[in-house]
Amino acid sequence: MAVAYDPENVFAKILRGEIPSHKVYEDDVALAIMDIMPRAEGHVLVIPKKPARGLLDIAPDDLAALIKRVQHVAKATKRAFDAEGITLQQFNESAGGQVIFHLHFHILPRFEGVALRPPGAMGDQAKIKSQAEKIRAALGAFSA
Repeated sequence: MAVAYDPENVFAKILRGEIPSHKVYEDDVALAIMDIMPRAEGHVLVIPKKPARGLLDIAPDDLAALIKRVQHVAKATKRAFDAEGITLQQFNESAGGQVIFHLHFHILPRFEGVALRPPGAMGDQAKIKSQAEKIRAALGAFSA
């Protein structure tokens, strides 16, 4: 049985401006924000503006538009941090590791030999803000 989308989830509140965030990118399709509990330097989240609980219930055309934004932000993030690679994560339902039930993609800049930090630790907000600025600057070099 499908579980309904909850419009009171934290990402829905961020989209409505009820909770502050460090914005990296925004258009009519998606919002990209810094993760406040980063597992890597430059950890970004990309969320659709349309309500979607997960990958399995978003309309295919909406997913196609969203993934273009994910790629756009991932390229800029890799460039901003001069990363050797990118890890892209997306979880569905509790059994799949999802914690916030609004579709989102994690973009994590990666370097050989550098492990991801454990989940759940709050990051330094000043550092996260600075990293958002760095990614926004790199976004200027790309077009969606």
